[in-house]
Amino acid sequence: MTDALKRLSEEGVAIWLDDLSRQRITSGNLAELIDQQHVVGVTTNPSIFQKAISSGDGYEQQLTDLAARKVTVEEAIRMITTADVRDAADILRPVYDSTDGQDGRVSIEVDPRLAHNTAATIAEAKQLAWLVDRPNTLIKIPATKAGLPAITEVIGLGISVNVTLIFSLERYREVMEAYQAGLEKAKERGLDLSTIHSVASFFVSRVDTEIDKRIDALGTDEAKAARGKAALANARLAYQAYEEVFSTGRWNILESAGANKQRALWASTGVKDKAYKDTLYVDDLVAPNTVNTMPEATLEATADHGQITGNTIAGTYEQARAELDAVEKLGISYDEVVQLLEDEGVEKFEASWNDLLTSTEAELARLAPSEG
Repeated sequence: MTDALKRLSEEGVAIWLDDLSRQRITSGNLAELIDQQHVVGVTTNPSIFQKAISSGDGYEQQLTDLAARKVTVEEAIRMITTADVRDAADILRPVYDSTDGQDGRVSIEVDPRLAHNTAATIAEAKQLAWLVDRPNTLIKIPATKAGLPAITEVIGLGISVNVTLIFSLERYREVMEAYQAGLEKAKERGLDLSTIHSVASFFVSRVDTEIDKRIDALGTDEAKAARGKAALANARLAYQAYEEVFSTGRWNILESAGANKQRALWASTGVKDKAYKDTLYVDDLVAPNTVNTMPEATLEATADHGQITGNTIAGTYEQARAELDAVEKLGISYDEVVQLLEDEGVEKFEASWNDLLTSTEAELARLAPSEG
């Protein structure tokens, strides 16, 4: 079952699980995935926690204790989510140690309602790093305009970061710039650069979902020929940008001081369109020094029938550029699509967070001890 996952790992793609719950931790499932399915990291987001906590499995005792203490709903959520991340980080600690800190990582996201507030994002990132208190944590910061200076400052404080919600090539370059600027700040402060790690989460499937929808509305044969190509093209050109940025003189100075490259992480790799093979965004995005964070269904599909044939990004840049140009020629604006996806990404995480607030508040009220 794990041959394809083993081959993927051997090609330099770190396999991370895009899911976490207390049940997954306590049942031994996470440890089993690490042991048997080559999983070397975990990503979380507000939607994942909303689903996990709303299912209620394993959270009753902590919620009862929090209700007895009469904590606010925001504090309750932070106590619950950081506990899960801390426990997952402990399970992954041997991987972290054996890979010199590159893998064995667990990501936790700043409150998505702060996505457009730089100062609040920085403060929240510092608080989360302190609360989880594990060296193998990554603090997730969205790649909004307000997020970019926050990334620089947080990296500059020596906190490792997962930059999330990246859709556009231009924004991705800004993210890599923010990372390098942060490392330069850390260096000025005398911090050990080798202890600072980062990934840049470049979202994949949502690009096809949005562009295919616009292609289908056009309905022409010419338009249909462009279906299902934009997301891979976008991600492959992102890897080209990664190769360019991390081979400059500026980068070489940082690397000689011990800095680690910010790896490209393929996120949103679950296939949304049944017309496409369910391992599309794994099989066709294989390149060294990358991460693919997969929902469990995609992980299982890859283990079962993934086709790992070596590097599937090298040599594709010209074709990828032509495929994005073909979309533009149809009158579909790339810039408009990627901005819409960023805005929607923040809104979706905010909505999940608000749902989580509502459901947790109801649980705290239900479990509150009677007065007297």
